[in-house]
Amino acid sequence: MKRYQLTLQASFLILAAASCSEKPKMELETFTVEPISMSEVVTATGTMESVTQVDVGTQVTGIIDKLYVDYNDHVTKGQLLAEIEKTLLNSELQSANANMESAKASYEYAKTNYERDKKLHDEQLISDYEFQTSKRDYDVARLNYEKSQADRVRAAKNLNYAEIYSPIDGIVISREVEVGQTVVSSMNVANLYVIADLENMQVVGNVDEADIGQVKLDQHVTFTVDAYPDDIFTGTVTQVRLNPTTTSNVVTYEVIVKAPNPDLKLIPGMTANLSIYTLDLNDVLAVPLKALKFEPMEQEEDDKSGLPKPVADASNPKVSVWVERDNQLIQTPVELGVSNNIYQQITSGLKKGDKVALQYNMIQTKSQNGNTQENPFMPKPPGSNKKKKE
Repeated sequence: MKRYQLTLQASFLILAAASCSEKPKMELETFTVEPISMSEVVTATGTMESVTQVDVGTQVTGIIDKLYVDYNDHVTKGQLLAEIEKTLLNSELQSANANMESAKASYEYAKTNYERDKKLHDEQLISDYEFQTSKRDYDVARLNYEKSQADRVRAAKNLNYAEIYSPIDGIVISREVEVGQTVVSSMNVANLYVIADLENMQVVGNVDEADIGQVKLDQHVTFTVDAYPDDIFTGTVTQVRLNPTTTSNVVTYEVIVKAPNPDLKLIPGMTANLSIYTLDLNDVLAVPLKALKFEPMEQEEDDKSGLPKPVADASNPKVSVWVERDNQLIQTPVELGVSNNIYQQITSGLKKGDKVALQYNMIQTKSQNGNTQENPFMPKPPGSNKKKKE
């Protein structure tokens, strides 16, 4: 089958050449070296989250007496958010104060007795039993006094907990209680509000295992969200998490992208479509990848094709391109940088304005109707299929 197809192509070329007044002509396609931008992108989807989000709760049991903020309210650190009814908490503090004063009196009385009995015991005026009893009463009174002090501190702290303050600057994104509702504090803190710092957001992106090796810290990221399809948001890779997630036999890794949100357009839970720039260079010299594979045709001494004659480098460089200069193709050693699917960066060996050979094209100089015609079987330069603007 392949031999048959080649025969058809050869026959077509022969017929095309015979129908023209002139023979087909070979032409060299070149690329002019200019500073360009090179990029390579890994795409992924992710979910918006706030960098800082705090569940604000209470450590005491009681009835919600007052709520000072609601959904979407902006709050500052230290701002009063709510109050729990304080009657029982005040009574507990008063009871703790009374117990502490009683324990203090007992302690001071026992201390006085102990100090007196110690002197008497030192002079052997009382028995050892009486002195040991006095010392025991003093130790018990001292410990009870210390316990009453701790109970008083706890009661005072619980009273302070009846006033709930914001721990951060942010926006109230959730309110969990109503006025008059009883909140019970047991092993878990009862939540009242959820406050998030929406000015500093992050995207938790899911990157495929085939692409995760290209993602590095501090890479530039752009993304869009469905709520604002015409807006392009920017961010930076701050973390590449190593714990894999497998869903339907597809392995992905979480990549955290920091995304400033000064306009507060981004909201937690939004789906983001990420473009992670694993390669992003500006103003670099580069050539198309096929320039590295180009090999010039051998030409005889009396060749009249008009094509530039190749001049090889005597050092036989490992990597080189062919540069057209003064109707010659000069083999030029080059050093390579990074590459993408289209271009190869050249770090040395070329300068701006150099014309690098890419390939030979066969064209028909004149057809039967007098128009120039290209050979359809030869490769075409990039962009040749686009229509010219009028």
